[in-house]
Amino acid sequence: MLGSRNKTDIRLSGAPQTNGEVESANRVLLRGLKRRLEKAKGTWVEEVPRVLWAYHTTPQSTTRETPFSLVYGTNIMIPVEIQESSPRFQNFVAEESNEGRKVNLNLLDEVRELARIKSEALKRRFELKQRTKADLGSSRSPTW
Repeated sequence: MLGSRNKTDIRLSGAPQTNGEVESANRVLLRGLKRRLEKAKGTWVEEVPRVLWAYHTTPQSTTRETPFSLVYGTNIMIPVEIQESSPRFQNFVAEESNEGRKVNLNLLDEVRELARIKSEALKRRFELKQRTKADLGSSRSPTW
């Protein structure tokens, strides 16, 4: 920002042809960064990977899937599960894991398609709700 030394202006997307999903993801990431930066002034470089990790490993409300699982076809084991020897970590068997990963990868296209359908359905429900509100608002006669 010109003329301002106390504020940070972060822009992650400026492409007008996007469908809104990028802007939505960017808002979530920026919100996470802002929350972290309130606590840790001047350390944004260290905070970016943490915010991205949180975003990639959190199920999204529209798809109920994590971005990580939609890309790699499996859920990620978070560091605390490894450090604290969670049941998932203790019961890990490499051969079973490899077989499960193959199955997940075979099903990945279907999982992505279901996520796309869920996202599109939510978008259409939202649009219908907005149109209904607009229609109700325009049908009311003005009270003079």
